[in-house]
Amino acid sequence: MSCDAVAFSAMLWLASFSPDAQVSTGPGAVPALVQPAPAPASVAAEPLFADIIRRAGGLKARTEAYRTALPTEAAGPAVTLKGFDVFSAAIGELSAQDMKGHVTLKERGAVDDLKCILRGISQDLPGKLQAVGAATTVKDQDQALRDMVYLLNDNVEVITAPPQPAA
Repeated sequence: MSCDAVAFSAMLWLASFSPDAQVSTGPGAVPALVQPAPAPASVAAEPLFADIIRRAGGLKARTEAYRTALPTEAAGPAVTLKGFDVFSAAIGELSAQDMKGHVTLKERGAVDDLKCILRGISQDLPGKLQAVGAATTVKDQDQALRDMVYLLNDNVEVITAPPQPAA
């Protein structure tokens, strides 16, 4: 049990025995309990969000393949990544889908963090892509690709994680 829950329980218990509580609610009255907000419904199975999961998962695998194909000599010059123009276009499309997911959730009046996270990922993807393209050494390229892998993994996990009520 968290400290906040213990403190809240103690506060309720003490308030139920105060003289003011007995006068205002009457003897034997049970104090009201605050019910937590229900968790929002998962959107992972909806077509838009399932498409984001599929795209991000595929791009993550592609990014990991780029990392695996890098030379072991980290001090060497950056290498040309095969099909990088197609990869770049796919990252742009995923970024647009993430923003569409943000807008969709915002229009629904969603109060959970998912809509904000999708917007952030949408804004971060082009920067991570730019870092991959701007890398001048294998070491820089590996780091930029690693950052891209983490972001793409987050893109999948935030949608597939069990929804949490708003904080």
